[in-house]
Amino acid sequence: MTGAARVVVKVGSSSLTAPEGTIDRERIGELADVLAERRAAGTEVVLVSSGAVAAGIVPMGLARRPRDLATQQAAASVGQGLLIAHYTAALARHGLTAAQVLLTVEDMIRRVQHRNAQRTLRRLLDIGAMPIVNENDTVATHEIRFGDNDRLAALVAHLVRADALVLLSDVDALYDGNPARPDARRIGYIADPADLDGVDIGSAGRRGVGTGGMVTKVASARIATEAGVPTVLTSASNARAALAGEGVGTLFAARARRRPSTRQLWLAHATAARGSLVLDPGAVRAVAGGRASLLPAGVVKVEGDFSAGDPVDLRDEAGAAIARGLVNYDAGEIPDLMGRSTRWLARELGPEYEREIVHRDDLVLLAGARA
Repeated sequence: MTGAARVVVKVGSSSLTAPEGTIDRERIGELADVLAERRAAGTEVVLVSSGAVAAGIVPMGLARRPRDLATQQAAASVGQGLLIAHYTAALARHGLTAAQVLLTVEDMIRRVQHRNAQRTLRRLLDIGAMPIVNENDTVATHEIRFGDNDRLAALVAHLVRADALVLLSDVDALYDGNPARPDARRIGYIADPADLDGVDIGSAGRRGVGTGGMVTKVASARIATEAGVPTVLTSASNARAALAGEGVGTLFAARARRRPSTRQLWLAHATAARGSLVLDPGAVRAVAGGRASLLPAGVVKVEGDFSAGDPVDLRDEAGAAIARGLVNYDAGEIPDLMGRSTRWLARELGPEYEREIVHRDDLVLLAGARA
């Protein structure tokens, strides 16, 4: 950590708000002080910050975090401006410029948006600004419900080629059980996901202000470490110590030597399959062993209702998921294509049908897949 040239820090809603749900300026100021110190030491810092919905609760006259999507989006619209204003003021005390960057996960994986986001973040760091990234909750749908700023932070760390990711929450580390229990033991180091076998990770934070929990943080750490980015999970109160390389929280060791593409990370870890395609044994071998595209001839069954461009799981005939990919056809189109060669389809149905069901560039093998 002490030698990291570029660090991504993610902070959750519960670490930025007072008990009644309002934005706590003092907490934002303390975090800004820590990040400014790190920036003054020569490290580039990108902050991924939740808190927009929480910041909008009181101004909208709400008693608690809204549950319906429309009101959540309205609260995010009201709160995002307040949130960035507080960061702007806090960082200005240190002569730093805050730069708001609103993204959705889709922005991270579509080629044009991906390049634009990468170029913008790179330029902001070059001019000495501090990017403050948040999910675009005003228009997000699936992600706003599941606290995916944790996963977004992992993807941002990969996007900017960060040397480390720090996930800050209201829990100081990962424990082998409920941290409220006196016999709970802090897990200081995770070398491999298998180290967590049998560990009760739990599902939510203490405060209940945000939407993410320990499960999403561990999943995010896995995304980052598979992209070659070591990750520290700790509390916001330990931010200074974590960035100084002290032994606080839980360290997830980087596992990958070669960074995968952002699209592969997104497909494997940040998507929910909208359906499944069952493959014959030859197609399973081609996809899992040869990393080939999935052709219509290898599909024997369609499950679920999905549209072209949706993520789907590719399964063998025993039901095991071997891969996930972005499908090129609607679910209703595929039964008429199954078992056919692309050449036959082009001749009988037209040249637009001479394409893969799932192209290999839009496909990622899932953990445990075997040819």
